[in-house]
This record gives sequence, C-alpha cells and structure tokens, in this order.
Amino acid sequence: MTDTARATAAPLLRPEESRVVWLLLAAAFVAILNETTMGVAIPHVSDDFGISDIDAQWLTTAFMLTMAVVIPTTGFLLRRFTTRQVFVAAMSLFSLGTITASLAPAFPVLLTARVVQASGTAIMMPLLMTTLMTVVPAHARGRMMGRVSIVISLAPAIGPVMSGVISEAANWRWTFAAVVPIALISLGVGARWIANLGETTRAPIDILSVVLSAFGFGGLVYGLSQIGGAAAHGGDGGSEAPASTLPLIVSLVIGVAGLALFVWRQLLLQRTDRPLLDLRVFRGRNFTLAILQMTLLSMAFFGTIIVLPLYMQDVLGMTASEAGLAVLPGALLMGLAGPIVGRIYDARGTRVLLVPGAAVAVGMLWVLTTFDENTEIWAIVAAQTVLSLGLAVSFTPLFTAALGSLEPRFMSYGSAIVSTVQQVAGAAGIAVMVTVMTSVTASTLAAGAGEAEAGGAGTHSAFLIAAVISLPLLVGAFLIRKPADAPQGAPVGH
Repeated sequence: MTDTARATAAPLLRPEESRVVWLLLAAAFVAILNETTMGVAIPHVSDDFGISDIDAQWLTTAFMLTMAVVIPTTGFLLRRFTTRQVFVAAMSLFSLGTITASLAPAFPVLLTARVVQASGTAIMMPLLMTTLMTVVPAHARGRMMGRVSIVISLAPAIGPVMSGVISEAANWRWTFAAVVPIALISLGVGARWIANLGETTRAPIDILSVVLSAFGFGGLVYGLSQIGGAAAHGGDGGSEAPASTLPLIVSLVIGVAGLALFVWRQLLLQRTDRPLLDLRVFRGRNFTLAILQMTLLSMAFFGTIIVLPLYMQDVLGMTASEAGLAVLPGALLMGLAGPIVGRIYDARGTRVLLVPGAAVAVGMLWVLTTFDENTEIWAIVAAQTVLSLGLAVSFTPLFTAALGSLEPRFMSYGSAIVSTVQQVAGAAGIAVMVTVMTSVTASTLAAGAGEAEAGGAGTHSAFLIAAVISLPLLVGAFLIRKPADAPQGAPVGH
C-alpha cells in the first residue's frame, strides 16, 4: 500500500482529537449565534428598560468592541495555556454572561453581561481554527475547515431569525435562556473530555501591547460602528441623531494611532520572540494575499447582511422576522456547501473554487444594485442565495490556504489575525454601506421623492459601493494557491 493510500485509509483524527474538534464546533456555533441576536431584539429591550434605541444599540456595539479588543490577544493565549484551560475559560465566560443576560434586572447589568459573553466568544473561533490546523493532516484540512464555514455562515444568519421569533412570541430574555443549557453542557463535557493538543510556552504577556491593541482595534471598530449608527439614526430625521461627529473622529484617530503603535511594539518584541501578535506571518505572500481577499469579502458579506434586511423592512415594508426568513435560504446553503467545498479544495486546490466564487459574488453584488422599491421578494431571495453560494465557495479555501501557509508555531497568531480581520472589515463594511444608504435616502427625500423611492435610491447606492469594492476579488482569486501546490521544498508565498 502506498503512503497516499495509507493516509486515505487511516482515520483523519484520533478519538480524543475528534472529540475536541466536535466540542469546539458546537461551542463556537452557540457562542457566535449570540453575537447577532440583539439587533432584532433591541426595540423590545428598549421598551422593557425604558431607554432609547440608541442606548440599547450599545448591546451590539459593546459586543463588537469587546471582540475587537480580545481577539488580538488570543494568539498569545493559545500558545501560553493548554487547550483545556482556554476552552474552559472561554465557555465559563460565555455561560456566565448568558445566564446574567437572561436574568438582568437593569440595562447596565445586561450590557455588562454582553461584554462577558463577548470575551468568551472572542476566544472560541481562533481556538477552533488553531486546533483544526494543528491536528488535521494537510490533505484533509479543507473538508474540516468546511465545517467551520457552517459555524461562520449559519450562526450569524440564524441569530436574528431566532431572536425575532422568540421576542415576538415570548420575551427577549428567552433568547439567552434557551442557550444556557447548551452552553453549560458544552462546558461540562469539555472540562471532562477535552484533550490538551500542541505545546505551550512560558513567555510573559506584554501589558503595553494589550493596552495598545485595545486602543487600536477597539478605537477602529467603535468609530466604524458609530459611523453607521449615526447615519442610521440621522437618516430618518429623528431627534435622537447625534449632535456632533467629533466623538467618531476622535475614536478613529485613536484607533489608527493605537494600531500604528501596536505594530511598532510587535516588531520590536519579535526580535526577542515575545510579541503579543506575531506579525511575521505577513512575510508569507500567500497568507497576505488571502487576508486581503478575506478583508474585501468580509466587508461585502457583513455589509450586505445588514443592509439587505434594512431594505426589506424600510422600503418593502416587511417585518423583521420576514426579512430574517428571506435571507435564511442563503445562510443554509452556505452552511451545507462548506464541507463539499472543503473536499473540492483538498482534491483540486484553490483556483477551481476562488475564481468562480469571486465571479459569482461580484456578479450578484452588481445584481443587488438594481434593487428598488418595486423589486419582487422572490428576486431578492434568489439573488441573496446565489451570492451566499459565491461566498461559501470563497471563504473555506481562503481560511485553509491562509493558515496552511504558516509554520506551526505561527498558527495561533494567524488564527487571531483572521478573526480580527473579520471583525474590523465587517465593521467597516457595515459602516460604509449603512452610511451611504441613509445619506442618499435623506438627500433623495429632501429633493421631494417619496419614502419608498428614496429608500430604493439609498439601497442602490450602498450596493454600488459594495460592488465596486469587490472588483479586486476577481484578480486576487488567481493569485492565491493551496500550500501543497508549491514546488517541493519551497515555502509558499516567499
């Protein structure tokens, strides 16, 4: 029997490794599910606590902000502590935050609970991706990363639908309460059965790097999220619109300055192999190109899943639940396609997936630019579903090729960077598209157009921005390679 045949016949993972992977997949799904539940439930929370929608929006903003601050530290945490220690810490934080949120007697308690939840959630995806890339053989990484696509695509899409149905049928607290038993079971099973994989280091954490990371990534995500929020609230002419953009400008300036200082600090610490986030991963051409491609895709993906429901509700008059159900087929398709795409990646490499995936995604974004107040629901569902297929065909090979290009000692840092890029690029995509949509809508209304016509014009402009931003994807799809495709003995991307 040849070596290849033996590799194919042998099980991909040992029993203890398989248990770890499935536990992490389940835990990550539940954790990320809660990231997107609050958007639909905000009106109900506002009514219960007697606060404004702008104040309640902090439940989403604080979650994103915490994720942006914590994720860059996970590269260090995954090298410093064992798999079991990191998992138990992450699920304990998530479980504590979820229980507290379900029982919160006042808004400040609920907001604190969301921050605790986010602290656990931020650790789960880097832990999952690092573990997969550590234990799964190179020839099977695509199909395993395809399972990660189920988490990434299904969880954010199901969250708003679940939240909308629960909030309308019962109470927003059940959005959290329904998850508590699953979180506690995952925590208990993981604490008992999860095995420690990989090796740990004893390097001390650099506190200054943590502070700079918090100001850098936190400032950027906060500023970007508030740009979109300010536009969304200002576009309707409501009295709650912010009086000044100064806080937004200050946040972005602090973010850019903090990020620049953070990069400088990491380059300095790399000389003694003590960085919080090792930036030497960007020396690899393949990793860098995949990250750039992922940035554009994330901007388009997260911007679209926010703008499309807004368009369906504000312009077409659909309810939040109806809008959520309309985008659900695309999310289901992304999840179901993930493992299939992964197998194709293992067998055929990146180009056969990325080129048609980019073409479909870009093409569908241009189709979305034709939407207006007269567009039929079936056309929206069809276009969003096909767009989801293009994204599904792109994300799995990008994740796998990017992380597979790295040396094992850089894997945890690469996972942290992938997750950070998703957060920051997603916030940027949402900010740009929502701002353009609401600004154009407001100016069209001022010119004397009706509300539906103005909303259609705003939606057109937002999707036009996304379509233009996505055009470089058509070039990048040809440049990224599967690591195993590199000539023998030659490192990919150097």
